[in-house]
This record gives sequence, structure tokens and C-alpha cells, in this order.
Amino acid sequence: MKKLILCVGIFAGILTSSAQERDFIENRENWDKQLLYWGYFIGFNSNSYHIDYDRSVAITSPQGFGFNLGLIGDLRLHRNVNLRLEPSLITVSRKIKYAPMEIAGMEKNDERVTNSTYLHIPFLLKLSTNKYYNIRPYITGGIAYDYNFSSRERSSRDNSEGVFRMKRHNASYEFGIGIDIYFPHFIFSPSITGVFGINSEMRRDKADDGIGYSRWTTPIKNLKSRGFFVRFAFH
Repeated sequence: MKKLILCVGIFAGILTSSAQERDFIENRENWDKQLLYWGYFIGFNSNSYHIDYDRSVAITSPQGFGFNLGLIGDLRLHRNVNLRLEPSLITVSRKIKYAPMEIAGMEKNDERVTNSTYLHIPFLLKLSTNKYYNIRPYITGGIAYDYNFSSRERSSRDNSEGVFRMKRHNASYEFGIGIDIYFPHFIFSPSITGVFGINSEMRRDKADDGIGYSRWTTPIKNLKSRGFFVRFAFH
């Protein structure tokens, strides 16, 4: 992620330096005076689970990768402040790996795979600098609602039949940085966003009822999404 931030910064520096060396022409000079505008973005994501677990078993979640595609609605509140709605579809595949310690019946390298498709709806506040030549850096922050189409929350099957159930409704918060780059006919906005789950997304097995035991869900106290998005937006 640090390398991505560095690359974006270098790219912005090259564009700024290039603009200073030639006769400057301001692109899209009236764009930021609009009250409301729209856009779209494509990108990719890297996600894993942040897992709180007891010490009877070591549980890890390596990074999984996926894609995201969405729309942008932007409402101008102030010269440097905007309110944003960015609904998107996100796909990601993640693993949960169990390393046995003292649990009987837990085979070496047991794991579960969760393939998820989310409707991700963040409500964001965007804070921008003043436009400098044809570049305008910004930061964003806010909360998001996530609907997991692949949750299997209502399934009667659980891990006893190979089904790791997740919750359908989830929440997260996110922070991002980006740059608006003004071209003559459009605005290109690369950005990097960190996303952090608020609630535990796991639905417990039927045996994990406070009395019984499930080797898949009982050791886990919380299972929350975390990751980052790289987006390429066009307005």
C-alpha cells in the first residue's frame, strides 16, 4: 500500500512539473462550481479478516483479492468540502486457516473459503485542497453499509456440512486519499482507501450455542473485514 501511495505521489509530481514548464492552460475551470455531479469508477481490492480468537487454536486470514465497480454522486457543500455517495459491487475471495494446537479432530491446515459479493454503500465527506494547476489532492472519510449477497445467513446448513455462514447486513468505516487530475474533456481520480469492518460478520454454527462446541466458530470471538481499495474514477 505504501508503494501505491508513493507511485500516486510521483505521478502527481510529474504532472505538476510538466504543467509548470509549458504555457499553462486550466482545464475544466468551472467544473468545481457545480452543485451536483456524477461519475463512475473501476478498481481492485485486497481484503482479509481481522480475527479475535481464543488461544486453543491459531487462526489466520491471508489477503484475498477481488474487483470493484461503482458509481459516484457528489454534492458540493463548500469550495473545499463535498458529500459523496459511492455505491459499488465488490467481489472478493478469502480464506480462514486453522492451525491446530490442542483441539481433537482438527486436521493440519484445515481451512474455510468465503466467496463474497457485496453491495457497498459508503457515505463520505471529501475534503479537497485548492486546485493547483490541474491537480487537486483530497482525503475522504465516512461509514458504509455492506450487503453480502453470498452470506448464506439463512441456510440451515453450517460447517458440519461444509458451509461457513456469514451475516447478510454489515457496517464498516473507511478513510482514503486521492487526486483529481483535470484533463480537457474529463477528470481522472486515482485513489486508495482503507476499509475496516465494525461488526463481526460470522454467523455461528448450530452446535455453537453457548453449551455445545463447533471447531470452526467457537474459537472465534470476532470476524471483521479489513482491506484496501484502489480505484480509478472518471467524471
